[in-house]
Amino acid sequence: MLWGLAAIPLLVILYLWILNRRRRVAVVYPSLSIIRPALGRSLKWRRHIPPFLLLCAIASALVGAARPSAQVVLPADYLTLVMAMDVSRSMLAQDVPPSRIEAAQAAAKEFLKDLPANVRVGIVSFAGSAQLVQNVTDQREDLISAIDRFQLQRGTATGSGLLVALATLLPDAGIDVEAAIYGSDFVGGGYGARSLERKPNAKVEKPPPPVPVGSYTAGAILLLSDGRRTTGPDPMAAAKIAADRGVRVYTVAFGTPDGFIPGMEGWSYYTKVDEETLQAVAKITAGEFFKASNANDLKVIYQHLSSRFALEKRDTEISALFSMASIVLIVLAGFLSMLWFRRPDLRTNLDQA
Repeated sequence: MLWGLAAIPLLVILYLWILNRRRRVAVVYPSLSIIRPALGRSLKWRRHIPPFLLLCAIASALVGAARPSAQVVLPADYLTLVMAMDVSRSMLAQDVPPSRIEAAQAAAKEFLKDLPANVRVGIVSFAGSAQLVQNVTDQREDLISAIDRFQLQRGTATGSGLLVALATLLPDAGIDVEAAIYGSDFVGGGYGARSLERKPNAKVEKPPPPVPVGSYTAGAILLLSDGRRTTGPDPMAAAKIAADRGVRVYTVAFGTPDGFIPGMEGWSYYTKVDEETLQAVAKITAGEFFKASNANDLKVIYQHLSSRFALEKRDTEISALFSMASIVLIVLAGFLSMLWFRRPDLRTNLDQA
């Protein structure tokens, strides 16, 4: 349809030819010097406005018929958000008063209260392992209660948390969390183990073909961590699985470099955030990375994300806008023609002469 725009210059040439032809056949009247001053100079340019508007209407109609689309920010119709929260013992650090975990819980609850009603949320916690603490729901009270039930544990399995969050977001995508964490045969710790749900000779399904990164618009994952991975699968491998399914992962690094946890039971804990990995996870999934060194930073980040999840960019067809513009231009051209040239008179021929 856009090739039809090539006819616009031809229409202009036709219009000029018609004007020239009318000029040649114009009747010459006597006493021209008396009539011409009464016509005014405005008629010279007025007569070209309706044809110009009509040409614009034709061009707009052709563009609309080509069904153009544009990225338009619109309210999100339906969105599922899965929050993966780090509950390792490094969250006991008091560099963010009263402690990292309490500040994170308070900010997360405020975030849930500010979310639009059409956003459903699931909550995953991870430390040495990962578990779903609240299935996807739109009941804010249940989500807040789940956050209050967090229990701190040893270890930081960031990759496990991301995989469980992904399986929660896409329950029908066939994501085998156990195989991804423990291997295809679930062998680890020096002895063999096999899932009770997996048959001994079960056929492993091939993963679906990758989709464009960030193309999944019905949901996202929010990953908050305050330390380095100490166990579990590589977060980058988990991020690749999310990217292949078009899911965006928004990552938040929480804490300061001065965080300190005294040794407990002979264990030591990482308290420095692995910003490089979190940045890479966000980048590979077309998400965003944020850094929060205090409770206020975390609150601001959550407010930003709340507004982002309330609105989303969509590729939307805008043919109707061009069609409407074409109709308006046609009506305007007709109205001006009737207003300025509603009856035949001598002025046009005299001006052309």
